[in-house]
Amino acid sequence: MMRVSDFDFDLPEERIALRPVEPREAARLLVVTPGTAGEFADRLVGDLPDQLRPGDALVFNDTKVIAARLDGTRSRPGGAGAAIEALLHQRVSSDGWKAFARPGKRLAAGDIIAFAGEAGLSAEVAAKGEGGEVTLRFDRAGPALDQAIALTGHMPLPPYIAAKRGEDERDRADYQTIYAQSEGAVAAPTAGLHFTPGLFERLDRLGVSRHFVTLHVGAGTFLPVKVEDLADHRMHAEGGTISAETAQALNEVRRRGGRLIAVGTTSLRLLESAATPDGTILPFSADTAIFITPGYRFRTADALMTNFHLPRSTLMMLVSAFAGYERMKAAYAHAIEAGYRFYSYGDSSLLWRAP
Repeated sequence: MMRVSDFDFDLPEERIALRPVEPREAARLLVVTPGTAGEFADRLVGDLPDQLRPGDALVFNDTKVIAARLDGTRSRPGGAGAAIEALLHQRVSSDGWKAFARPGKRLAAGDIIAFAGEAGLSAEVAAKGEGGEVTLRFDRAGPALDQAIALTGHMPLPPYIAAKRGEDERDRADYQTIYAQSEGAVAAPTAGLHFTPGLFERLDRLGVSRHFVTLHVGAGTFLPVKVEDLADHRMHAEGGTISAETAQALNEVRRRGGRLIAVGTTSLRLLESAATPDGTILPFSADTAIFITPGYRFRTADALMTNFHLPRSTLMMLVSAFAGYERMKAAYAHAIEAGYRFYSYGDSSLLWRAP
C-alpha cells in the first residue's frame, strides 16, 4: 500500500518559478525514457519535434482560465462586515458556482457577499460544505455573470506564486495558453503554456497532428492531500468534453500506428476517463473525478508532456503511475540537481510511458 508520504521530496525555494521564460518554448524539457541506459535527456521545449515522428498526435486541453479569484465583503442582518476571498472552482448552474472561501468559518448559508469592482457583483451563500467550500448564487446569470466575473475577478495564480507576489497584467497573458478557447478553468493546463506559433509550425511540417479536448481545471488541483492512505482521498470533479470527431481522429491515429502524446495531466486524465478497457476513446461530456495512482493501467497516451509538480500532490502520484515510481523519484532528483524551474511557470518534461 502506497502512502502520501511516499510522494514527498525537498525542493529548494529558489527552484519555484515566479515568471515564465521568454520565449515560451525556451523552457527546458527533461525527456524521461524508460528502459534505456541514458533515460534522462536535458533538452528545450523547442526541441520537441526532435522527439516525435510523422503520424504522432498531440492532445491539448483548450480550456480558458477565467478571473476566478474574487475579493468581497460579507454582510448579514445585524452583523458586522467581514473581508472574504472566494476562489471559484466549479460552475453548477447559470447563476451558481462552487467556491473555496477564505476565511470560510466567517460564512453561513444566507450571507450576502458584495464583491469589489465596477460591476457591482454580489452573491448569496446558498450552501456551506467542508473545508471552506461554499455554493454561491449570484445576482445575475449566464453571459451577464461571465462578463461581471471577468471585470471583477483576478487571475487565480497558484498559491505558491500568489504568496510571493501579486497578480498583474502580465499574468493575464502568461497564465493562458495561446490556443485557449473554452472558458471555465480556474487553473491553467500549464504544460500547454510552453507552445508558440513557431513551434506549432515546426510540428506541422513534421507531420504531427494537433487535437483539442476540454477539461475545466478546478482549484482542487492545488488542494493538499490530507489523508495518508491514498484509498481515502477523493478528487474534486471537473467537467470535460471530447467531441465525436476528436475521438474518431485519435482512434484513427492509433490504428495507423501513430503515438498519442497528452499535453498536460488534464488531457491525460480526460482521455483515460473516456477510454474503454481496450483503449478505444469514446466521445465524452461529463464530470470526471478520476484519481490515478501507481498500479493504474493506462489505455491511451504513449507519452505525457507535463511540468514539475508539488510534493505529496495527486499529480505527483499520476506521473509516478505513468512513468514509474522509482524512475520519477530519480527524474525529480536530477531536475533539482540540474537547476530546472518548477511548477506552473517552470520547465517541463516529456515522459514516455513505462511498460
